[in-house]
Amino acid sequence: MPLSLAQRAMIERARVVGGAQGLVLSDSACAFLVGTMIRDLGLDAHFPEIPAQLPPFYGAGALADMALPGLECLALLERAIGLVPDADTYFACLASLHKRRLKYELILQTQPVPTVEQVGPRALLQFGKLSPGALAGFLFWRKWVYDIDNRAGQETGYLFEPIIAAAIGGVPASAAKSPVKRAAAKSQGRQVDCLLERRAYEIKLRVTIAASEQGRWREEMEFPRDCRESGFTPVMVVLDSTANPKLEELRQAFIVAGGEFYIGEAAWNHLAGLAGPTMSRFLEKYVHVPIRALLEEAPVQLPGIAMEMDAETLRVTVAGETFTVARRETAEEAEPEDELPSDVDEETPGP
Repeated sequence: MPLSLAQRAMIERARVVGGAQGLVLSDSACAFLVGTMIRDLGLDAHFPEIPAQLPPFYGAGALADMALPGLECLALLERAIGLVPDADTYFACLASLHKRRLKYELILQTQPVPTVEQVGPRALLQFGKLSPGALAGFLFWRKWVYDIDNRAGQETGYLFEPIIAAAIGGVPASAAKSPVKRAAAKSQGRQVDCLLERRAYEIKLRVTIAASEQGRWREEMEFPRDCRESGFTPVMVVLDSTANPKLEELRQAFIVAGGEFYIGEAAWNHLAGLAGPTMSRFLEKYVHVPIRALLEEAPVQLPGIAMEMDAETLRVTVAGETFTVARRETAEEAEPEDELPSDVDEETPGP
């Protein structure tokens, strides 16, 4: 059965990343993703043209090598959807994940090295601890790592909660378009990780005491009431079960508001139940397993790290393991210099 217009539109959206560093997944990359999905869903017997061995999706190889030239992506996908109706959503989520990984690799390849104008004043905080040249190098590295982590946070915002929402049949809602309004300011919407029928989901990896002390705790505690007063059932999904007092406090707020609260394995099971047999495989393989491995193996103390960069290569070694990225120059506007904080007058000596 041919793809519907809605399916074609979903597939095209999944292939494209906009912005200054936008990209479009090639037909051969999309064919690889369909082949990966076919392997995941055990449909190999129906697709003899797919090679027996494919590079692992989460592997150390170059992302550019994840391609199957000579195969027609849409034709493969049509056949897969005929066998498994949710294959279109599976492909779209896998493509969204792959394109963001490609985008971040591009960021690592092209993120410019900071300038003295950007970081120079910060040297006053540590001047004399190192020679001026070494201190400048440290400031450059520190700012560059901060920048690429910021970019990672931006890309993950398009990825983590949205693909979980898609996998369970819901949609994310930005504050500007959200039907969930703030009880204290009815004209202002609230960002919602996933809207599913009349349920409003908040999805978190972990609730920590540190995070709750950074000014967002009131926001967290008001979310269930805002949902209830907007006509939605608030649902909290916390993927890690690490306990702390704030977690129980938050759970009580959801229960009082007539909501639901799922923690740890109960959270994953809840998502799997909503996703159904096909998309629950996606969540397990591409979200649950990596997150669980990270939580289980996260070091208690920071491991040793070494970073080297020249015009051609970025090389990073962490705890004895190394990865490299080919560097290339790109024309990017310099970031603005540091701005004065709003309370600078209160912190500066003087009359």
